[in-house]
Amino acid sequence: MIGKVLHAPAMAQSSSSPLPTDPPPPGAEFAAPAFSPLYQQIKGLILQSLQSGEWKPGEAIPSEMDLAGRFRVSQGTVRKAIDELAAENLVVRRQGKGTFVATHQEQVAQYRFLRLVPDRGDVHSEGPAQRDIVDCKRLRATADVARALGLRAGDPVLQVRRVLSFHGVPTILDDIWLPGGPFKGLTAERLSDYHGPMYALFEGEFGVRMVRAEEKIRAVVADATQAGLLKVTTDTPLLSVERIAYTYSDVPMELRRGLYRTDHHHYRNPLG
Repeated sequence: MIGKVLHAPAMAQSSSSPLPTDPPPPGAEFAAPAFSPLYQQIKGLILQSLQSGEWKPGEAIPSEMDLAGRFRVSQGTVRKAIDELAAENLVVRRQGKGTFVATHQEQVAQYRFLRLVPDRGDVHSEGPAQRDIVDCKRLRATADVARALGLRAGDPVLQVRRVLSFHGVPTILDDIWLPGGPFKGLTAERLSDYHGPMYALFEGEFGVRMVRAEEKIRAVVADATQAGLLKVTTDTPLLSVERIAYTYSDVPMELRRGLYRTDHHHYRNPLG
């Protein structure tokens, strides 16, 4: 026998219970509906095109008028989106030429993430560092490296150790870890043969563009191996700088632990 579905009569609402249209009781908090301004939405769409490689580093992006037509918004909305992208060093405006995808190949961007500057002069007057690739090997990620790179412990990574010297003086010892997949084919020979910035190599040959970084700084002393590579004594104070560099969408792509000599250099970080 098929039973009938009985519907219970609606319960009368207690006079003490507020109606949905009543104002919230004092102290109650409600999450505001998510809202993104239109220019932020356009910024997100342009970022998607940058990430997908529609416009390569160094290439011009479409004009504001063309983008406005593509996204069916005003030029002012597009301009505001591009202003933010330019402020974040993702695109570069060039007077009379247009807007271009930022690249680490440009002279102005080569020292963007390097905060160690000489006590006299600046990074440009000092000239490029001499690089010595000490080691480059593939291994399994330890727990701390995996955590920093958003990987699982045991995933393949590439570890690079190098020394940067200025005027023949070893100044920076870098230990660098990279996720194995995106950097397949990177070897010590390729690193040594490339004469531009390392991030420009990543961008041009592996399609990985570092767009921002976070650093943690502390004072340390070198162990015997580190002291030997930097040609200092083991009681020499050094600056330890740990950096995580990110590509688009805040995907971590590099863990770098650097030891800096500060007898002729200092760490400079402009604020504001």
